[in-house]
Amino acid sequence: MLKKLKKNYFLLISIFLILYFFFNFLDGERGLFSYFKKKEILISLQNKEKNLTNKIKNLEFKNSLLSDKLDLDYVETLIREKFLFGKEAETLYIIKKNDN
Repeated sequence: MLKKLKKNYFLLISIFLILYFFFNFLDGERGLFSYFKKKEILISLQNKEKNLTNKIKNLEFKNSLLSDKLDLDYVETLIREKFLFGKEAETLYIIKKNDN
Protein backbone atom coordinates (compact mmCIF):
# COMPACT_ATOMS: atom_id res chain seq x y z
CA MET A 1 0.00 0.00 0.00
CA LEU A 2 2.79 2.37 0.92
CA LYS A 3 4.62 1.52 -2.26
CA LYS A 4 1.54 2.43 -4.33
CA LEU A 5 1.26 5.76 -2.53
CA LYS A 6 4.92 6.55 -3.16
CA LYS A 7 4.53 5.52 -6.76
CA ASN A 8 1.44 7.70 -7.34
CA TYR A 9 2.57 10.54 -5.05
CA PHE A 10 2.70 13.14 -7.86
CA LEU A 11 -0.74 12.06 -9.15
CA LEU A 12 -2.35 12.30 -5.70
CA ILE A 13 -0.85 15.71 -4.96
CA SER A 14 -1.88 17.07 -8.37
CA ILE A 15 -5.47 15.74 -7.96
CA PHE A 16 -5.67 17.27 -4.50
CA LEU A 17 -4.40 20.64 -5.75
CA ILE A 18 -6.76 20.63 -8.73
CA LEU A 19 -9.76 19.86 -6.50
CA TYR A 20 -8.66 22.49 -3.98
CA PHE A 21 -8.33 25.24 -6.60
CA PHE A 22 -11.56 24.17 -8.32
CA PHE A 23 -13.62 24.40 -5.10
CA ASN A 24 -12.00 27.69 -4.15
CA PHE A 25 -12.70 29.02 -7.63
CA LEU A 26 -16.40 28.23 -7.30
CA ASP A 27 -16.97 28.79 -3.62
CA GLY A 28 -15.33 30.90 -0.98
CA GLU A 29 -15.20 34.56 -0.15
CA ARG A 30 -13.80 35.53 -3.55
CA GLY A 31 -15.25 32.68 -5.58
CA LEU A 32 -17.48 32.66 -8.63
CA PHE A 33 -20.76 32.34 -6.70
CA SER A 34 -19.74 35.14 -4.37
CA TYR A 35 -18.87 37.30 -7.39
CA PHE A 36 -22.38 36.95 -8.83
CA LYS A 37 -23.98 37.73 -5.46
CA LYS A 38 -21.83 40.83 -5.07
CA LYS A 39 -22.62 41.88 -8.63
CA GLU A 40 -26.38 41.69 -7.91
CA ILE A 41 -25.90 43.74 -4.76
CA LEU A 42 -23.87 46.30 -6.71
CA ILE A 43 -26.58 46.64 -9.36
CA SER A 44 -29.29 47.13 -6.73
CA LEU A 45 -27.14 49.74 -4.96
CA GLN A 46 -26.59 51.57 -8.24
CA ASN A 47 -30.35 51.62 -8.85
CA LYS A 48 -30.92 52.99 -5.35
CA GLU A 49 -28.25 55.63 -5.96
CA LYS A 50 -29.95 56.71 -9.21
CA ASN A 51 -33.30 56.96 -7.42
CA LEU A 52 -31.79 59.02 -4.62
CA THR A 53 -29.99 61.37 -7.02
CA ASN A 54 -33.24 61.87 -8.93
CA LYS A 55 -35.03 62.68 -5.68
CA ILE A 56 -32.27 65.12 -4.72
CA LYS A 57 -32.48 66.86 -8.09
CA ASN A 58 -36.26 67.07 -7.76
CA LEU A 59 -35.97 68.55 -4.27
CA GLU A 60 -33.31 71.02 -5.40
CA PHE A 61 -35.59 72.13 -8.23
CA LYS A 62 -38.52 72.56 -5.83
CA ASN A 63 -36.25 74.42 -3.45
CA SER A 64 -35.16 76.75 -6.23
CA LEU A 65 -38.81 77.63 -6.80
CA LEU A 66 -39.05 78.84 -3.19
CA SER A 67 -37.01 81.97 -3.80
CA ASP A 68 -37.99 85.59 -3.17
CA LYS A 69 -38.19 86.39 -6.86
CA LEU A 70 -41.16 84.49 -8.26
CA ASP A 71 -41.55 83.74 -11.91
CA LEU A 72 -45.14 84.94 -12.26
CA ASP A 73 -45.57 83.48 -15.73
CA TYR A 74 -44.65 80.03 -14.45
CA VAL A 75 -46.96 80.41 -11.44
CA GLU A 76 -49.81 81.43 -13.73
CA THR A 77 -49.18 78.43 -15.96
CA LEU A 78 -49.24 76.13 -12.94
CA ILE A 79 -52.50 77.65 -11.68
CA ARG A 80 -54.12 77.25 -15.08
CA GLU A 81 -53.00 73.62 -15.39
CA LYS A 82 -53.78 72.50 -11.84
CA PHE A 83 -57.03 74.37 -11.23
CA LEU A 84 -58.23 74.44 -14.85
CA PHE A 85 -58.52 78.20 -14.59
CA GLY A 86 -59.34 79.98 -17.86
CA LYS A 87 -60.96 78.93 -21.10
CA GLU A 88 -59.61 77.14 -24.12
CA ALA A 89 -59.68 79.96 -26.70
CA GLU A 90 -58.72 82.62 -24.20
CA THR A 91 -56.46 85.52 -25.12
CA LEU A 92 -53.98 86.62 -22.52
CA TYR A 93 -52.71 90.19 -22.25
CA ILE A 94 -49.75 91.06 -20.07
CA ILE A 95 -49.68 94.64 -18.82
CA LYS A 96 -46.43 95.85 -17.38
CA LYS A 97 -46.42 98.70 -14.92
CA ASN A 98 -43.62 101.23 -15.22
CA ASP A 99 -42.44 102.05 -11.72
CA ASN A 100 -40.07 104.95 -12.28
